[in-house]
Amino acid sequence: MTDVARPFLTADWRHLLMLNYDVDADSLTPFLPRGTELDLWQGRAIISLVGFRFLNTRIKGWRIPFHQDFPEVNLRFYVRRAGPEGWRRGVVFLREVSPKRAVRWVANTIYDEQYLTLPMSYRVQIPASATDRTGRAEYHWRSGNQPFQMSADFHGLPSRLTPDSEAEFIAEHYWGYTRHADGSTSEYRVEHPPWRAWPVTRAEFQCDAAALYGAAFATALAGVPRSALMLDGSAVSVSPGQHLPRGEMDMPLGQVAAVPPTPAAASPSSPVPAR
Repeated sequence: MTDVARPFLTADWRHLLMLNYDVDADSLTPFLPRGTELDLWQGRAIISLVGFRFLNTRIKGWRIPFHQDFPEVNLRFYVRRAGPEGWRRGVVFLREVSPKRAVRWVANTIYDEQYLTLPMSYRVQIPASATDRTGRAEYHWRSGNQPFQMSADFHGLPSRLTPDSEAEFIAEHYWGYTRHADGSTSEYRVEHPPWRAWPVTRAEFQCDAAALYGAAFATALAGVPRSALMLDGSAVSVSPGQHLPRGEMDMPLGQVAAVPPTPAAASPSSPVPAR
């Protein structure tokens, strides 16, 4: 991938709530960009519903009026592909929701993503001390007459993620991949420092999942998340997308598998109590 001196997008991504679900790997195959393979956690395919806040947003250094601070919710899964430095671990977006029309236009036109513009709101309360148990995050959106809400209770102070844990696996993906209508794949880099997480005590997603995310993921999203993360976030930088050369998209998986696999370890990420 060619180095680009100036990022396409810079922003702060803050207060990231991530609800993580097991899913049948075969359900993700139709969405897999060429040249990538599923990035599995201990043999399991995971999708994540992620709500967070965009702050101080700039496109190529420019502030877009009324489009600097806003929430987003996206549904993603995890992939990897072999780069010259080793595995490039990334995400693929299945659906993204934002209240800003210009955000949808940029994402769908420049990156060929799957954005919708819907009414949204959020509420985040950060614990004031290590003993404060009043942390709460909520992200709300509506499609027609159907309300959606993801939420979590958390407490204390954030701490760094445990190396080689499930939490680190989910949070530390620094590439994005897009599957285009013509069958090609583009790749972009997301740069940010490691994030910290608060302990989560309860999390849930309330909705008719099939209405917005389709029957393939409705069963998983209707269940209890396997884990939940509440991350502090940071400043981020997103590079312009670059199309993968055809030879790299058609690389046999045997060549990819020659790269050392991601190490596995027991997961300390927050289990979610039953609703």
